[in-house]
Amino acid sequence: MNKTTLDAANGLYPSLTTIVGAMVEGKANFLTIAHVGIMNHGAPQYLSIGLGRSHYTNIGIHESGVFSINVPSRELVVKTDYVGLVSGKNTDKSDVFELFQGKTGAPLIAECPVVMECRVERVVEFSTHEVFVGEIVETYADETVLSGGKIDVAKLDPLLFDMSSVKYWSLGQEVAPCWRIGKEMKRAVRGE
Repeated sequence: MNKTTLDAANGLYPSLTTIVGAMVEGKANFLTIAHVGIMNHGAPQYLSIGLGRSHYTNIGIHESGVFSINVPSRELVVKTDYVGLVSGKNTDKSDVFELFQGKTGAPLIAECPVVMECRVERVVEFSTHEVFVGEIVETYADETVLSGGKIDVAKLDPLLFDMSSVKYWSLGQEVAPCWRIGKEMKRAVRGE
């Protein structure tokens, strides 16, 4: 087994590209991030977003205590990249997307096939970043990305971000069914 050391490089990329929305100084503001974490699978459900302290969006999240996580499809790659390139400090991003209202007042992007609005549960402070942990208040999904009442990742066609290549990617083909394919090995280990 030949492996090369890469210091303390993050090997978890690619990751899901999202657009975080918050109201800042009375205007909808958006920031593209791929540092999103699933905290649990039970109810209530929590997500985390890691944002550099210098981001303008942080101000709005702190002020309102709410934010949105919008999942763009491949079709939105240009707008998604744009809102990550320019700062809301000097660029008004409130009219980049068509918006809709939910329960919390956080700006929600109508063009994104999946949108979640979150209420801040806690903030974890680091020297250069803040991690906002939010409870999911409501999730909205376009009917076109649903199969059997659940989000179908193939229909969603989400963008993935890779730090190594600094490129957006898309998903490939299904590999195997979760929680079933390993049963063959489980039976073999047990001698069944």
